[in-house]
Amino acid sequence: MPVKTNQRKSAKTPNCELIAIGASAGGLRALMGLLDGIEPNFPAILVVQHLDPTHKSHMAALLARKTRKRVKEAEDGELIQPGTVYIGPPNEHLLVSHDRIQLAHSRLIRFSRPSIDLMFTSVAAIFGSTAIGVILSGSNRDGADGIAAIKRAGGITIAQAPATAEFRTMPQSAIDTGCVDYVLPLANMGQTISQLLMRAAPSNGKGRHVKRPSARTRGTP
Repeated sequence: MPVKTNQRKSAKTPNCELIAIGASAGGLRALMGLLDGIEPNFPAILVVQHLDPTHKSHMAALLARKTRKRVKEAEDGELIQPGTVYIGPPNEHLLVSHDRIQLAHSRLIRFSRPSIDLMFTSVAAIFGSTAIGVILSGSNRDGADGIAAIKRAGGITIAQAPATAEFRTMPQSAIDTGCVDYVLPLANMGQTISQLLMRAAPSNGKGRHVKRPSARTRGTP
């Protein structure tokens, strides 16, 4: 069973069980770069990418070829397994229910189905401090509320540096919540996540932490 708690055991030992990634316009290229940079031993990864609801998606197959990782389209009720990247299908919300995938054809959230906010909120409720939430390129505010939910639950939150995003609105909206721990250029995101998973500090010194007077800040992962 995933741990559900609002207190991380240590800021330097995240004990991550799941990574949730949200992307929209310009997100496919960002996803390729991010996934390619993550080391082979990784926990389960859930991805919501806004897709055309009227067309079958070939995104999972494309990412599998480009990143040499196990990538599949998420199926309702399947067990969440480490080392697997699950892509939310078009026109379905991607949620988690304990240790399983849950798909829902409920109302649009911020004009979107799947909704990044809905996935992040679901992940925060189940995985709590063992989750990492990541926001990539996009042209709307989807994901900002969900990032805040993951932060409140004790998880780690990461946003692509807006200057490196094809569309900056989505990562900037997440940063503006004051709930993002790391703002990173795309080229360094996979490496930093891998270092967090290995409970080691980044060595390249690139990227920045968002310092907030009202919240604990991290000098290293």
